[in-house]
Amino acid sequence: METIGILGGSFDPIHIGHLITAQVILEKRNLSKIIFVPCYISPHKIKKGASLPYHRLKMAKLAIKNMPYFEVSDIELKKEEISFTIDTLREMKNKYENIELIIGFDNILKFDKWKNPDEIFDIAKVIVMNRKVENNIFEKNKYYDLSSLVDTPIIEISSTKIRERIKNNLPVDFYLPEKVKQYIYKNKLYI
Repeated sequence: METIGILGGSFDPIHIGHLITAQVILEKRNLSKIIFVPCYISPHKIKKGASLPYHRLKMAKLAIKNMPYFEVSDIELKKEEISFTIDTLREMKNKYENIELIIGFDNILKFDKWKNPDEIFDIAKVIVMNRKVENNIFEKNKYYDLSSLVDTPIIEISSTKIRERIKNNLPVDFYLPEKVKQYIYKNKLYI
């Protein structure tokens, strides 16, 4: 039976770290595919100056081109409002029976602040990217115990760092897929 992974985020821009981590989760969880879902506006990261949704969608599509086990969905972008995971999962459940929601370790620690967190667990298995960090002291909540942790590599790349490097005219050659890098410079993003 097919099981798909959902990986949401701003993807501003999508980078090698996203792809490597997704590949690891795909293999360790034996998923049929992972669907990247760029959000329109994240309720956790309401910020000014984000790239237009069209650009973030295009970069995500370029990043996964020729990778049949990855897809990109514009489900949240089409709504043009704050993106809530529960709404996306409800829609995805109409198409896919088995869904695994992939989130970062930091997100599970504040999962009680998400919209309808209990229903999210009813619809999907929640997979947490567990990056091993020494002396990682944190307070567990009930959602931590309900989720499944998957060890993923620590990749010191962030979209914020990439945007800063581009703004400061520093190279980003090994941070991004080549087609994404070309798209950013062609469209003068983050400058």
